[in-house]
Amino acid sequence: MSFEEKNPLLGEMGHRITLEARERLTVSGVDGVESFDENDIVMSTQDGRLMIRGEGLHIEKLSLDGGDLLVKGRVDALTYEEEEPPREGLLGRLLRK
Repeated sequence: MSFEEKNPLLGEMGHRITLEARERLTVSGVDGVESFDENDIVMSTQDGRLMIRGEGLHIEKLSLDGGDLLVKGRVDALTYEEEEPPREGLLGRLLRK
């Protein structure tokens, strides 16, 4: 029996992160890449917006059909950003009760 079969959280979920020696990052469940440079990569995933920070980051492979991304370089941080609710204008705040 494989690890995925033993762990129900991984069997059905499409989003997974694998980091090898802080130099090779594989992400599945990627919906799109919003921005990238050598220090930051921002992407939307099935589980929210993910920011990767590091040095010398390069996207080696991106397959939006399969939702897979391969990044090489030194990875310093992986951060999920919370979705911010849309801001209301002054009139909306005044009328809210």
